[in-house]
Order: sequence, then structure tokens, then C-alpha cells
Amino acid sequence: MTPPDFLTDRALAKVWDALPNARVVGGAVRDALAGRPVADIDLATPDAPEAVIETLGRTDVKVVPTGLTHGTVTAVVDGRGFEVTTLRRDIETDGRHAVVAFTADWRQDASRRDFTINAMSMARDGSVFDYFEGIPDLTAGRVRFVGDPATRIAEDYLRVLRFFRFFSRFGRVPPDPLTLGALQAGIPGLARLSIERVWNELRRILAAPDPSEAVGLMDRLGIWAAVVPEASAVSRLAGLPPDPILRLAAMLTADPLALATRLKLSNEDRDRLVRLVATPHAAGSDAALRRLLADHEPADLIDRTWLDRDADVRRRLSAMSRPVFPLEGRHVVALGIPAGPAVGALLRDVRQWWLAGGCSADRAACLTKLAQIAHLPKMGGKR
Repeated sequence: MTPPDFLTDRALAKVWDALPNARVVGGAVRDALAGRPVADIDLATPDAPEAVIETLGRTDVKVVPTGLTHGTVTAVVDGRGFEVTTLRRDIETDGRHAVVAFTADWRQDASRRDFTINAMSMARDGSVFDYFEGIPDLTAGRVRFVGDPATRIAEDYLRVLRFFRFFSRFGRVPPDPLTLGALQAGIPGLARLSIERVWNELRRILAAPDPSEAVGLMDRLGIWAAVVPEASAVSRLAGLPPDPILRLAAMLTADPLALATRLKLSNEDRDRLVRLVATPHAAGSDAALRRLLADHEPADLIDRTWLDRDADVRRRLSAMSRPVFPLEGRHVVALGIPAGPAVGALLRDVRQWWLAGGCSADRAACLTKLAQIAHLPKMGGKR
């Protein structure tokens, strides 16, 4: 195998120069072996956290003690952070948190990880240490727990959702009956997790290129209904782009604001979810689409076409510019109308005429219409 590109990273090299016994672990190894882009690079080391801090402190690498209780520091080089964690073994777990002790045993550290494809490590020369057959599992598209699935899940119930996150990206082989049983048996433990952790995993599942199979399996096992009963129309997931909020909106069967509040979505995601549901169905002639564009954000209307499965309208909307009503209050005042409520009333009347015509009238035509309306006897009445 050709060594992955990240091994030549200059910032990483500075950390490795100081900590030659360290190895890259977890997702970076998995993604590199799968031929996928590598994002965050995390390292593990048999050295104790205090030794790591002391060693890095003698270099120009900045050290931030981000998680000393669990043996983690962050080495910052040229503005980039690399988490460095001392090898660990579990002393006690309760389904959410673990009490750990440090070790120098790489296999023991790997044995506490969730899946075989995440339990590999890589040395600076590109050598891969694979204690639990993660490479063949990755090649086959098999997401498999390290050791007994029920034991791994009981250590942290979030692993039920993490299974489907990785299955949605790497899974090509259906899980075996033992794994299916353990996943289903772990459903009650999901209620013990914080909603932030739950949504973080759900977002990653919904961001996969095509999570239909993973979400469908979650639905059949009763896992999806346990965490998102408000979005139970899982059949509407197929064919949508990798956009978690858009996909969540497509599956909604309940009030979007209530779901957003329960999941503690960010303000941006909450508002977008609510808008997606409230945005009207885009259909009809080009004039009708221009009228919608005048009153709604183009991105919201295009998103709505995904929910409505209307590729033709999406294409037409994408080719249109948003029409802008060409008159302002100053145009009314220029006709001698005193500033006040009458100005706004006249603008609304002309704008309604402009909308009715498909937003095609230019400023000159709107000024002509404004002059006609302004000379009616009762400006404040019905026109």
C-alpha cells in the first residue's frame, strides 16, 4: 500500500519528532486505508500525559491540556491541533462515561474501542497495527464491534447510534444476528444520553451520501422511533441530497419547532427547519414562480422542491433571478403625497398589481400605475 499523504504533513512531523513512540489512531487510519480524505489526525502514545506535556514543552509546539482526566492533550502547530492521548484501559463504565487507567499496551487500548475499523493504528513509517481484523472488515464493508457487541454497547449506549453512522458510510454487509440483537437491546439505554450527543450522531447519519439503508434498518429495529418519533416518514429520505436538516424536514410528521426545541438545534438549524415546512409548494407558470421568489428566499423555495420531488421546478427556479419591486417610498412622496400611512398603502397597492402581472413590470410602468392610483378620490379606501 502506498503510504497515505498525511504522513508527510509538516505540522504532524513536528509532533512526531517530539513523540516518536506515538501512532496515528482512529478515523485518520480508517479513512486513509479506505482511500477517503483524512480530516482530523489524532495520535495515541504509551507515554504518560505529564511526560507528553513536558516533552512537547521543550519544543515550539504549543500544548493545551484539553482532557487530562482521560489522558488527552492537544498539540498545536501552525494553528492546527492534534489530539494526543495516552493509551488507556477501562476501569469502570456506566453506559455514558468511563473511568480509565493509563497503560503502555497498544492492544489493550485498541480493545476498548467501538468498531474494528476504528481500532487500528499507524506508525510514522506507514506500518498499520490491526489487532482485530479491521482491514478485512473495511475491505468487505463490514461494521463490526470489537469483541462482544452487547458488552461494547453497555459501556456507552451512544455506540448504538455510532454503529449506524459508520454503517451509513462503510457498510455493505448486513450486520449479523448477534449485532442486531445487541443494538435492539440497547434501545432503553439511549434515554440516558444527552440530547446533544444524540443529535450529533443523527446529524452525521443524515449527512451520509445515502443513509437510506441505515435509517431503514434503524426504523425496523425500533431505534429511529426511540430517538426521533417526530420524523417517522423514513421512506421520504431516499433521493435527497446529503443535507441533514433538509432530510429531517422530509421525514417530519410533527411540529418542526417542537422537534427543533427538543433536539436543541442551533438557532440557524431551527429556523431553517421551520421555514422548510412553512415555505409554500412551488409550482405553476414562470410568472407564478416569480411571485413566490419575490416573497420568499430563493434557497428556501429550491429546498422545498426537494421535499416536493419536483426537479423541473427546481431547474426553473435555479435559472431565475429574484425579482425586486422597483418602487420605494420616495417615489410616492415625489408625487406630492405627504409622508405617512398613505405612502405605504399606495406602495402595497402597486406591488399587488406588480405581483399579479408576474413581477415583470419595470419602474416606468409601476410609476404610471402609481400615478393612476394616487389620483383616485379615496386614497385610504378600497382601490
